Amino acid sequence: MAEMTLSAQSRTEFGSSASRRLRREGMVPGIVYGGSGDNIAVTVSPRDLSRLLRSHAGRNTILNLDIEGSGADSVILKDWQVDPVSEAILHADFQRIAMDKPLRVTVPIVMRGTAQGVKTEGGLLEVVMRDVEVECLPSDIPDSIECDVTELELHQSIRVEGLPALDNVRILADPDHVVVHVMALRAEEVEEEATEGEAEAETAPEGEGAEPEVMARGKKEETEGGD
Repeated sequence: MAEMTLSAQSRTEFGSSASRRLRREGMVPGIVYGGSGDNIAVTVSPRDLSRLLRSHAGRNTILNLDIEGSGADSVILKDWQVDPVSEAILHADFQRIAMDKPLRVTVPIVMRGTAQGVKTEGGLLEVVMRDVEVECLPSDIPDSIECDVTELELHQSIRVEGLPALDNVRILADPDHVVVHVMALRAEEVEEEATEGEAEAETAPEGEGAEPEVMARGKKEETEGGD
């Protein structure tokens, strides 16, 4: 598991107005909690947070959070809020961790390979679960869990129980939950129905089609109106 150092400053002002002012000044308000320490309100650099979230390990990176005047804590980024329009980070929650105690984190599931049902049968690979919650020691947190879909044929699936087992990592999701499956393309089903409809029209007896009957009635009415 990757580790990195993140600098922070403690803050004494709270509330929405104070948070907005901090953001205007180019800082992100946050909170540090958990473990045996008190909750500490902090500010951190939005650039550093963005760099963290773009890193290979992402949100599960173990952070050495160095709080000015208070020392350093081992933490993970437990949660954060993002502006839906500007995508700027609005707030960050950091949870203290102990390296000898297991914790629960969410890990991304990465698909590997091209499914046989897609390559040779024209199916569509549908990913149902993109991440999964696991429990392990901080040092054992995986960057991701790989799911090999190469052998999947049409209408086949991989469930949680089929994910690869990792040493010292316990997957907490229901073993029967579907992670990914290969489904038939809906467009093909529509095309088949249209083909069947054309075949039925071609085999229908002469004179029984609805459209010719309507056209004949229209001509008769025009003739009567002209008399």
